[in-house]
Amino acid sequence: MRGRLHLLAFCLAFLASLGFAAQPVAAQSILRDAETEELLRNMLAPLVEASELSPGNVEVVLINDGSINAFVAGGQAIYVHSGLLNEAQTANEVQGVLAHELGHITAGHAVRFEERSKAANGISILSLLLGVGAALAGAGDAAMGVIAAGQQAAMGSFLSFNRNQEASTDLAGARYLSGAGITGKGMISFFEKLRGNEIRAGYSQADEAAYARTHPLSGDRIQTLRGLLAEDAAWDAPDDPVLQQRFVRAKAKLYGYLAEPKRTLAAFPPSDTSVPARYARAYAYHKDARIDMAIAEADALLVAEPENPWFLELKGQILLESGRPKDSLVPLRRATELTRAHPLIAGLLGHALIATEDKANFAEAEEVLRASVQKDRYNPFAWYQLGVVYEARGDIPRARLASAEQQVMNRLYPQALANAQAAEAYLPYGSPDWIRAQDVALEARAELERIKKRR
Repeated sequence: MRGRLHLLAFCLAFLASLGFAAQPVAAQSILRDAETEELLRNMLAPLVEASELSPGNVEVVLINDGSINAFVAGGQAIYVHSGLLNEAQTANEVQGVLAHELGHITAGHAVRFEERSKAANGISILSLLLGVGAALAGAGDAAMGVIAAGQQAAMGSFLSFNRNQEASTDLAGARYLSGAGITGKGMISFFEKLRGNEIRAGYSQADEAAYARTHPLSGDRIQTLRGLLAEDAAWDAPDDPVLQQRFVRAKAKLYGYLAEPKRTLAAFPPSDTSVPARYARAYAYHKDARIDMAIAEADALLVAEPENPWFLELKGQILLESGRPKDSLVPLRRATELTRAHPLIAGLLGHALIATEDKANFAEAEEVLRASVQKDRYNPFAWYQLGVVYEARGDIPRARLASAEQQVMNRLYPQALANAQAAEAYLPYGSPDWIRAQDVALEARAELERIKKRR
């Protein structure tokens, strides 16, 4: 009897913890960079047009994760890991990945993934219930056999479904590359990189190993796609040299920002005076508190391209974060002008204006910060800075609304709800800010209810 109770407890615990559905990875952080985001949008734009989706409706989000991955998780957003950009050698390789992920969106695979995971859960739960019945009847060995068989069937069904999706999405990605007149060589070369990584990691490329995988064998994918893409009219189309130059710069910038300074300086030694190397070293020196050297690299970049908004942003950021906000205003203002008030750069300018602690700068700070959040509401730092401006001038209701906007994005739902309700109580009835306070309160309340039900 004791053995049966132990098995029953195991079955119930397993049943409670079961779940195939994809879960959001809250631990992963989103990287925001104006230059990189614009580059990814430009890479994606011709592919979106070829897919016949509405231009501008597909978003690319950069995730701070060193693994080589990209995915779609519902809606029309493609999530790209920073490790993928670091591994890719060309903009064309990244476009091959984006074309593949776009195929997931057009086929609605995120929704179908959820449906299929529920079906797989159904098989597993049924086997567990049968196993519990066998355990209660005293047939412990039989119960374990039923459970194991059910789990194997569920996993086999799920993996087969996922492999079929991936294979069809490869073909969709090839179509979009062709429709955009972009060569598929990058898609092939990136799959070859993945295959090489799999072999080095010890993953079998044998056919029998395919049944335990979420994706088809990379060798099979390469063979299928090469036969298709090599016959396409765009196969010999040259890479876009401007796009490639932008990619190499953004990649070096990202490496300098994320890697340890000593690793960056080893990869981009001072003897390398190219633009990408200077870009990477500027961030490495800044992280290592060698501010004069960081500014020298930024100045060298600006000598070559004085009106480059990203180089101006870089110098302004270094000056601001090294305690020289007044000096940062000139490059940040110019960068804001050149990018037509890009929300991230405008937000940085607003921060610099506030950091001067000169009340004469606060009106300009409010102007640029309001422009920033109007273009991009999902910028908690800009909302925080805007709240500082409102509080400084005694506009407490709007300061609390700005805090609520920031808190709901940071998943601080109780605080967001309290601040949104307080803002609504004192804002002019029927005004846009009053309506927005209601919206934020509703969002926070809905999230709190969802969390309560999940628990």
